[in-house]
Amino acid sequence: VQLQASGGGLVQTGGSLRVSCAASGLSFRSYTTGWFRQAPGKEREFVAGITRGGGSTRYADSVKGRFTISRDYAKNTVYLQMASLKPEDAAVYYCAAAARGIVPTTTQEYAYWGQGTLVTVSS
Repeated sequence: VQLQASGGGLVQTGGSLRVSCAASGLSFRSYTTGWFRQAPGKEREFVAGITRGGGSTRYADSVKGRFTISRDYAKNTVYLQMASLKPEDAAVYYCAAAARGIVPTTTQEYAYWGQGTLVTVSS
């Protein structure tokens, strides 16, 4: 199983960016997918998630209304569209997969993790 996160980069405050998570060895049809982020010196925190059926999403309060999680079954890829980015959104973003029917918000619930992609937001 491999989760490959990509799409990170440098963006100005107020800008937008889309990060992607492509899976091999598992199907996102069978796994709930989450995005987490970790800034230097801070714990990894939940950002957004989408259930394996795709019918339910969940967001951290800090990103509600600005971030959107979506999935392309054909490409077996999950996306996180980020808008109105703030300096406090800067972090390494990780995707993860959980064999759950709901969206967990704790790292322990996720069995598989991608390597992370760095998002930098300039002020």
